[in-house]
Amino acid sequence: MELTVEQALQQGVAAHNAGKLQEAARAYQAILQSQPKHPDANHNLGLIAISANQIDKALPLFKTALSVNPNIEQFWLSYIDALVKAKLFKDAKQAIKKAKKKGFDSKKLQALLSRSQQTVNINVPPDEQLSRLLELYQNGRLSEAEQLALQLTQDFPEHHFGWKVLAAVLSQAGRVTDSFMAMQKSVELAPQDAEAHYNLGGTLQELGRLDAAEESYMRALALKPDFAEAQYNLGNTLKALGRLDEAEVSYVKALALKPAHAEAHNNLANTLLELGRLDEAEASYTQAILLKINLHEAHYNLGNTLKKLGRLPEAETSYLQAIALKPDYANAHSNLGNVLRAQGRLEEAKVSYARVIALKPSYAEVYNNLGSTLQELGRFGEAEEAYKKAISLKADFSEAHSNLGILLFEGKKYDLAAEQFELCDTHQSKLHAIQCSYLQEKEAVFYEKFNALINEGEINAVIGSLAFRSEFRYGIKTSNPFCSDPLRYVVKSNLNDCYDFKSIFVKTASDIFSDNSVSYREQGLLTNGTQTAGNIFTQEKVLETEIENIIAAEIEKYRIQFQNSEEGFIKNWPASYEIQGWLVCMRSGGKLASHMHESGWITGSVYINVPPKSETDSGNLVLCLGDEDYSIGQEESNKNVVDVETGSLCLFPSSLHHYTVPFEEKEDRIVLAFDVVPKN
Repeated sequence: MELTVEQALQQGVAAHNAGKLQEAARAYQAILQSQPKHPDANHNLGLIAISANQIDKALPLFKTALSVNPNIEQFWLSYIDALVKAKLFKDAKQAIKKAKKKGFDSKKLQALLSRSQQTVNINVPPDEQLSRLLELYQNGRLSEAEQLALQLTQDFPEHHFGWKVLAAVLSQAGRVTDSFMAMQKSVELAPQDAEAHYNLGGTLQELGRLDAAEESYMRALALKPDFAEAQYNLGNTLKALGRLDEAEVSYVKALALKPAHAEAHNNLANTLLELGRLDEAEASYTQAILLKINLHEAHYNLGNTLKKLGRLPEAETSYLQAIALKPDYANAHSNLGNVLRAQGRLEEAKVSYARVIALKPSYAEVYNNLGSTLQELGRFGEAEEAYKKAISLKADFSEAHSNLGILLFEGKKYDLAAEQFELCDTHQSKLHAIQCSYLQEKEAVFYEKFNALINEGEINAVIGSLAFRSEFRYGIKTSNPFCSDPLRYVVKSNLNDCYDFKSIFVKTASDIFSDNSVSYREQGLLTNGTQTAGNIFTQEKVLETEIENIIAAEIEKYRIQFQNSEEGFIKNWPASYEIQGWLVCMRSGGKLASHMHESGWITGSVYINVPPKSETDSGNLVLCLGDEDYSIGQEESNKNVVDVETGSLCLFPSSLHHYTVPFEEKEDRIVLAFDVVPKN
């Protein structure tokens, strides 16, 4: 039979009087489960906590008892006694005054007051010394503040304030370990001081002891629930621990307490960015900037978000604002260079990278990005030196090894390229390594690598291409997980039928080619022509049009047309992708050599201008299963000559090799080429 609350209380009191404290505590706690504010249960449980010297647990219990029934003298006496033991003397004096007003025994209260005053006189420094110490600290006279704080900790070792200020001074001086010891002492002497727990949390966070820092911030918040800075730093700690959802909650709570906390908006945005919630992150960064226009980190982080959203001109503006506020901001200069390079503005990107190197000569990533820029500009020797510099600064830099390998690969230095690919473990390096063995005609090595990738379930355009190329070279037919019959999946359509082709495509291309800020990349496959650098879809002139939306719609039509296919590239269509494109302008006599697009899934070309044909196939697109060396003399069934004209759109699997038939007409042949590139 269940006990009533009164019966449970009687049992608890009996056990308490008999010295059976654990049994008594269980009885009181049972009462509090049903009646959390029961005054006697709270008070008696507080007495048990006092007997165990757990003053910080006793105080809230006594306080609850008093809030429910302030007319019990013993409640006041127990509460005041606990305050004195906790050295909260001001609070004890105030409680004594309130109790006297209630008419309780003045002799008992006076005895507690005398004890409080006696303890204060013995353990508390004079008010003028405390005021002087605070004044020195607040005015930044840290050396003098340290000397006075040290004196106070020696003369009054049981008073927490000297320790608290000493810890703060040492922390500002960068003496973290010494500061930590002083903070621990401060918390020990004043366990009810929320700020002391907060300060200790900050030092623990700086020391990398994140779990302990979290505990300190939680104690500070238990004592002072409206402590916005503690809630903010708790969020920072949780984020550093990788607990992003909890960090988000803490930042939101901090902002509810302090809506104008710009840094909290910024760090909330950082968390949202890591969680992949880019639009929300953008909004939070924008709010941080509105509150604190000179917060350079927020401008920089907003730039990173806009870059991820593909809004590169806006990202560029944000990086420039961050740099204006902090001219030596190396990361902002670096990311500005990346955005400029992605927009095809290679010379400007090179200038940004040079600034980073001047600010931070050991920044390996920037040398790698500079190498990529120089490579696009056709300055291959300088690019090689930049990659090697990156590797010298960071020996295990996989991306730099891979990029150096690709540079050597494109220069047909396959042995040297293969050495670099062996030093990294990236997806791209594995695909290039297998091509090295193929191009060096190392048949056994090639098939060992090829079969290993097939067995790992690799599906991509390079594997699809190599399956055909190796069959033509070695006469060995293998499975093709990407597409076993790619010529069947070539689709040509006419954009003139659905769109105002001239105003959308022709005019935009003309504007780009007449823009002096546009850079052109070195293209060894191209004869008598030019190719724009970077991704054309990041340039403002294209962003202002419907070109990308039109192409995306045509790609989706293509997917739907073949959605029932069993081919790997259809069944494994990328869940998310980006469209990367460039413009190619060929003059009379121009041609593009046979190649395939290694990073693509689907490749396409929009024919913005095709000159009149003096011969049947002049300027046409040729698609074939094998590479150039083995395409000559192939059966016609292994090729597809696409008759293109102005307004044509051609889509095909990226595993297909393709080239253009030379033309002799005086008009320029202009093509927008693009790839569907899966996102990681």
